[in-house]
Amino acid sequence: MRYAAIDVGSNAVRLLIAGIIENNDSVSFKKITLIRVPVRLGDDAFLQKKISDNKATDLIKSMQAFRNLMDVYRVTDYMACATSAMREALNGQEVADRILAEAGIDLQIVHGESEAKIIYASHAEVNIDKSKNYLYIDVGGGSTELSLFSNGELLASQSFNLGTIRILDNQDKDETWNEMKDFLREHTRGLKTIYGIGTGGNINKLYKLSQEKDNVPMSYVKLRALYNYLNSFSLKDRINVLGLNQDRADVIIPACEIYLTVLKCANIKSIYVPTVGMVDGIIQTLIEKNYNTAR
Repeated sequence: MRYAAIDVGSNAVRLLIAGIIENNDSVSFKKITLIRVPVRLGDDAFLQKKISDNKATDLIKSMQAFRNLMDVYRVTDYMACATSAMREALNGQEVADRILAEAGIDLQIVHGESEAKIIYASHAEVNIDKSKNYLYIDVGGGSTELSLFSNGELLASQSFNLGTIRILDNQDKDETWNEMKDFLREHTRGLKTIYGIGTGGNINKLYKLSQEKDNVPMSYVKLRALYNYLNSFSLKDRINVLGLNQDRADVIIPACEIYLTVLKCANIKSIYVPTVGMVDGIIQTLIEKNYNTAR
């Protein structure tokens, strides 16, 4: 069997097609193909509060291409989720209805709390000692999801309207930064050593740039040094000299700022970076839905 996950984010849209592996009582998946298209819906949603005709057309064409690939790969089940850009666009549901009519994909616009649960479902903690304290940090184009775990138990989870596109467009608000800091101070107070777990495209790229060995956490000190290094280059040089994709070169700086703020506020000294994200969580959610139902 093959499942597909579609993540319609504020910066990019992604399609992951995965093969499902059944082994006795366990079910896992292997990534077959991952496609990312930088549609950048957030520019419209956060500034104009609607998805423009041009962006809607680009999104629908991407979804039609995804539908064709899903058919070619003979996908047996799929789930498509849209996050903060589509949540905030006044015509978000209207665009989702067009996607269903024109691409045959049922796109669900999920709330921030649902987004955090799906990201956590990615099982990023699989190789980590569950007896410790962990803060999941997922930074997207429009929102940041934080989930705090202690001894494997969820203590607190919240979504904040802070994201890379929002910062680039000067649509981030001081009160939201303060709300996030207050959340962190309140819920991490009294916890001893906390480790970060970072998910999403930006932290994965930062981890690669840090040249850490696999499964070794990146220190706060190294992340700050990397931020200063990247910030010393112009946007043009981050593309031409460092070789970053154009749609990554600008968002990576505000992503760093969010991660550094969260780590400092929660007194976290290092962050694990498993190569998972929203699409992995969607595949895992599909597995749990289908296999729990089957049993």
